Amino acid sequence: MKATLTVLGSGTSMGVPTIGCGCAVCTSRDPRDRRTRPSVLVEFDGHTVLIDTTPDFREQAIREGIRTLDAVLYTHGHADHILGLDDLRPLSFRTGNIPLYAHPETLATLRSIFRYIFDNDYKYGGLAKVELKEMTGPLDLFGVCFEPVPVMHGDATIHGYRVGNMAYLTDHSEIPDASMARLRELDILFLDALRRKPHPTHSTLENSLRLVEELKPRRAFFTHISHDLGHQETNGALPEHVRLAHDGLKLEFEL
Repeated sequence: MKATLTVLGSGTSMGVPTIGCGCAVCTSRDPRDRRTRPSVLVEFDGHTVLIDTTPDFREQAIREGIRTLDAVLYTHGHADHILGLDDLRPLSFRTGNIPLYAHPETLATLRSIFRYIFDNDYKYGGLAKVELKEMTGPLDLFGVCFEPVPVMHGDATIHGYRVGNMAYLTDHSEIPDASMARLRELDILFLDALRRKPHPTHSTLENSLRLVEELKPRRAFFTHISHDLGHQETNGALPEHVRLAHDGLKLEFEL
């Protein structure tokens, strides 16, 4: 069975253009240099699964014509990955309760930040119809396995996801050996590549190229990209099977 992955956002936590910046990438007319916060949508057999609800989710959903949503998976609880949760409201009104799957630490963050949704003492109208569900291992969604892949984001353990012959990783500075074993020779591999200059919690372009060389995917795409990397210029220097992701990119892969 085939699935389609849509890159909803490929930017770093501040997005590109970055507020107040007049650099060449932030002022670029190339639409691929406009990067909303990082998220992907996976569609298969009539089902739609979202990974992360970014602060740009409303814009992303309108751009891609998202009309239904069956489930959301979270990588971790940082603002650029969760703050669009409230924008699930119109989709949840249409489809009913949307399950939100996350590991315990991320669940605690969601409960705290969105207390007005999840605390029964709050009596607001028009709340998103969503339900928090703890993820502790591989998850079967509509007959497809979504396997969490632990990675290090600085000192914190967060999670990417492997689905069929594709894996989506973002916000990683290091990938443990056990996770590396789950990422070898895939059809599609997404990796964090923030910039060229070292960063304490993110992979660099150079480091992610080394990971591609070791893991040997058929195709690799870099995401969580800052305004330090221009799309056309950077792609021109990459191997043919490696590309920067861009908002709106669509890819097919086998489940």
